[in-house]
Amino acid sequence: MTELRAYDYVVVGAGSAGCALAARLSEDAAARVLLMEAGAPGYPLLVRVPLAWPSISESPRFGWGLYSEPEAATNARTLHQPRGKLLGGTSSINGMMYSRGNRGDYDGWKAMGLHGWGYDDVLPFFRRSETNWRGATHFHGGSGPLHVAPNPREPDLYEAMIAAAKSTGYPELDDFHGPRQEGFGMPDFTVRRGRRESSATAYLAPARARRNLTVLTRAQATGLLLDGARVKGVAFVRNGSAERVFGGEVIVCAGAFHSPHLLLVSGIGPADELRAAGVDVRHDLPAVGRNLQDHPLIPAVYKASVSFSFERLLRADRLALSAIRWAATGGGALGHAPLSVQGFVRTQSDSVWPDTQFQVSHVSFQARPWFPGIRRGAGDHFTAAACQMRPHGRGSVTLHSADPLRPPRIRLGLLSDERDIQAARDMLGFIRQFFSAAPLSPVIDCELVPGGSLRSVSEVDGYLRRMIQTAMHPTSSCAMGTDPAASVVDAELKVHGLANLRICDASVMPRIVSGNTNAPTIMIAEKAADLIGAGLSAA
Repeated sequence: MTELRAYDYVVVGAGSAGCALAARLSEDAAARVLLMEAGAPGYPLLVRVPLAWPSISESPRFGWGLYSEPEAATNARTLHQPRGKLLGGTSSINGMMYSRGNRGDYDGWKAMGLHGWGYDDVLPFFRRSETNWRGATHFHGGSGPLHVAPNPREPDLYEAMIAAAKSTGYPELDDFHGPRQEGFGMPDFTVRRGRRESSATAYLAPARARRNLTVLTRAQATGLLLDGARVKGVAFVRNGSAERVFGGEVIVCAGAFHSPHLLLVSGIGPADELRAAGVDVRHDLPAVGRNLQDHPLIPAVYKASVSFSFERLLRADRLALSAIRWAATGGGALGHAPLSVQGFVRTQSDSVWPDTQFQVSHVSFQARPWFPGIRRGAGDHFTAAACQMRPHGRGSVTLHSADPLRPPRIRLGLLSDERDIQAARDMLGFIRQFFSAAPLSPVIDCELVPGGSLRSVSEVDGYLRRMIQTAMHPTSSCAMGTDPAASVVDAELKVHGLANLRICDASVMPRIVSGNTNAPTIMIAEKAADLIGAGLSAA
């Protein structure tokens, strides 16, 4: 077995958090930092194309091929769970939307006893992480690694959508991260000059030249090396060979599925569950893999009564010209999202802040390149999605077996709580209310999915069970908390009861945030750098 030289920090997983954390830690020239990534080296050009993200996220070339377990509440469907297996992790295959959640999320974490995680505590780390197109403000950073850009508006469609929003009582917002989140507008995206900005491009690429930072690719962690209650290193396989590396501190940044999985195969987790899977118990920690959360998503599709420029763009010859333009300049339609509008709204009467993230795109979910006489286009459709921001149901990440190379068992817990079923009904009701607003009547023909005739509670519930999915924002499976019986890490991201081991990724969120999770995950990495003692201070 090959053994690498010791490092001060071993970071497992070069994803959203891992790239950011390793880059920050390596700013200390005296610190020896190793970053391990299971995916291949390099950063394919296709990954940089913003418009290509749906096909990128589904491609086995760039992902882990994870699927959830069949569950009765969702008609025993298995749902693909895209997670990036390349530098940048899921920040290299996601939809690039920049969203932080709500002030109430973080103040809620603080109220749980997690001091240092309130909104005013974490805002400086959000600011430190970004270069926002607005420049430096109270809410935004102007000189951070991650570039955040505006998304172009489809003028006529956007104005009609804003008019519909106002008719339902919601204002137009020019920034979802200013004083308020509730309202409609156009979100920002992590795009730089028409190309995807990930944690690999923003953080890791500039840091690769540092002599104290080593990046290992095709290196999949298979276990944590323990000496009693102290973690001393990581076992991994690289190019088919078993290797080990030792570190002063190990920081697991493998994400909401793989971080708990690595702990479990290492014997860290619920003792009875580990024994049942044939794993020797090294540290009984009941909450590992519990508390999994994601945003339940309800889709709907409407036929447009107007023709969209985006559907015309997908004609093969025009698409080829757009690709040439994008490759040369980063400009054109390939460099942004065909999003009509986004809103943060309240569909539940008892919500203090928005409980639903609502998006409309002027593109069919079956959109594809087409050409006259060879292949028909998908047509001009509006695709809507409503996401429940704070679900009550909980899932889990457990083991299939003791084999560390076998994928984790993922149960999502969708519709497992009656309150989530009602929330899903209400979200579909909001979608229908929005699209029936008078300002949209000139551009809407009819409801295609689920179909206007579907009205009864039993019909709606049947549709929800057939079609509900997630927003692909898994979190909280190694949650922060003050009680070792109900959480995995403390407020400093240290694993309860073990020395030299922290977790730094979306899995540590005690409750999922009210928005997309990539920016909050990078914020967690920025804060972790300070907690670990990298000598940095928030700007």
